Amino acid sequence: MREKSSIIAQRLLNLYRQAHVLNGGWAAVNQVLLHEADTLVLEELMKLPNGSKLAEHIRNLQSGKTAKNSIERELMPYGGLMDRAAKGTSISDTDLKELEVALADFQPDEEHIEKIRSLPMVQSFGEKWQSGVRAAVARYPELAEKWRQVQQTSRAYELWNRGYAMLEPPVSDRARAQIQADLSEYETYLPMFGEDGTKLLVRLRAFMSSV
Repeated sequence: MREKSSIIAQRLLNLYRQAHVLNGGWAAVNQVLLHEADTLVLEELMKLPNGSKLAEHIRNLQSGKTAKNSIERELMPYGGLMDRAAKGTSISDTDLKELEVALADFQPDEEHIEKIRSLPMVQSFGEKWQSGVRAAVARYPELAEKWRQVQQTSRAYELWNRGYAMLEPPVSDRARAQIQADLSEYETYLPMFGEDGTKLLVRLRAFMSSV
């Protein structure tokens, strides 16, 4: 049985946003987009934030305007910033030392996440702070591993807060589609919150399957 078009649309949008870190890059992503996107999926994409850009990209692929291993610069997710960050970013000695000290004191909670985010170097990356710093410390294995912990903690709290928000009425197919698209991440991160996280995961699964 084919998935709902809204669920497919959300999954393709997530794929589009993650293209910069996937093996095969745009050649691999475009293959999936062409295979799964039909007229109904394109209609659902138009309802999602930034979905119109992805819908236009898919139409370009379908028409042959865009090569199957490429994407128009203006249609890249995040304006292409993620792709540039993924290729590497320099970091000054001063910023490196400041980050090193902050990471040495890091604890997996929201307070320490906010302290990390308040660092000038981290703020310089704006909304792309996680991928920006990750690229900047890629040459320093110890810092890169500590930064991975920061990213995991940040994502865990983001999903925790989003999960509760999704359960707020009114119930919508879009919310169910979003939960299904992110379910594997909920299953990965919510157990970090112990019994409360497990209870939230149970509620999200029930909400996703409710009629």
